[in-house]
Amino acid sequence: MSHGLPTQPAASFVRRRRALGARLNGPALLFSGVARPRNYPANVYPFRPGSHFLYLTGAWLENAAVLVDGERDVLFVPAEDPEDVVWHGPSPGWDELQAATGVAEVRDIAELGQAFGGAGERIATIPAVDARTRFSQGRLLDRSWAEPGAAVELGERDAALADALVALRSVHDDAAIEMLRGAAEATVAAHRAGMAATRPGLREAHVRAAMEASLAARDMGTSYGSIVTVHGEILHSRGYGNPIAAGDLLLADVGASNGGWAGDVTRTWPVSGKFSPTQRALYDLVLAAQVAAIDRVKPGARYRDIHLAAGRVIARGLVDEGILKGDPDNLVERGAHALFFVHGLGHLLGLDVHDMEDLGDRAGYGPGRTRSTQFGLAFLRLDRDLEPGMAVTIEPGFYQIPALLEPGSKLSAPFDSDGTLNRDALAKFADVRGIRIEDDVLVTPGGNEVLTAALAKQAADVEALVGGC
Repeated sequence: MSHGLPTQPAASFVRRRRALGARLNGPALLFSGVARPRNYPANVYPFRPGSHFLYLTGAWLENAAVLVDGERDVLFVPAEDPEDVVWHGPSPGWDELQAATGVAEVRDIAELGQAFGGAGERIATIPAVDARTRFSQGRLLDRSWAEPGAAVELGERDAALADALVALRSVHDDAAIEMLRGAAEATVAAHRAGMAATRPGLREAHVRAAMEASLAARDMGTSYGSIVTVHGEILHSRGYGNPIAAGDLLLADVGASNGGWAGDVTRTWPVSGKFSPTQRALYDLVLAAQVAAIDRVKPGARYRDIHLAAGRVIARGLVDEGILKGDPDNLVERGAHALFFVHGLGHLLGLDVHDMEDLGDRAGYGPGRTRSTQFGLAFLRLDRDLEPGMAVTIEPGFYQIPALLEPGSKLSAPFDSDGTLNRDALAKFADVRGIRIEDDVLVTPGGNEVLTAALAKQAADVEALVGGC
């Protein structure tokens, strides 16, 4: 992201701001955020602007804000620090910023407080997740919010802004889809690099390095912390120090960040280049669930129903393998499949990998819909009717999570006591810790397009890619 300037035409950001302004009864102010120190102030984590700000400006600017007030836009940015220029080079000039973002005016962020006088309470905003930025916003708007770590209640104006942003950002325009395609292409290349680099005797870190090097060569980073692990049963594994050995499955959940726009893909492959019969059986089951779910992605489909359809495929396959006993529909109704497929089928995808989850369930859940309390369904991040332009992930899985499956656990005990869970049959699959298969899917007027379809997922095709360099 060179010099903080957008990489797409200014007209795309102008259209978004006009669409937002038309939905609001009053002005809105979105902040870019600030970099956070690692340990001392000058050593900061890589900066990434707030997604709402990035959506409306495309500008990679720290400590900035954009005002949207009907047909009028103002970009507030910090004045250039002469000392900072010595270390980091010049920032884009205000004329450049105005032309690149299409705003009517660029002003000094230091003028923000007095620019509105006593009208700060009229301005809608989205409180930042980060406490430091949140308090900075409150000071600039003469407004206070909750203590760090506490939930932030949205007032009427802020809630209206949140709902307007959800309506706009959940249905992607052409400029957004172009960026998502770029993220998908880079993500596919990273996974191929990871498969090719896989050999017994290495460590997870070697494969992660190959995948992230592929992204770095494209001047991209990751859209979330990479998961590359032989412990696929740890859903959000954070370490990379384990050795990878013949007989292991390696689960890699890695996605590119293309100017902030996210890719999010998971593949699971055998370290040796060949699935064992038991690994292949469960891999093919997860793949069947994913394919069945993708086939149901189309305008008007309810995402919750797609999740349940995937769960029924998993339940039916586990019955066929003797792991579960009973009618698949009844097993899903009772939540028995969640012993092995505990998470939701996927989520919205956009500028955030879990798009707009800073706004909570108002982004993922449609009006009048709330989370189920049933285990498994309780973790479903998305329950909306799909529309053309939405992007979602489809990512079923099978996991043997000790905390869920150990005898006497709160979840497994009822299924042990009534004979639903056959532990003797399950023991035959001890070489499967976790399998997940995930793709990025765009809802189209006629159905769907799998943005990451170029990445192999049929078992034989995956095997052919392992250890290829």
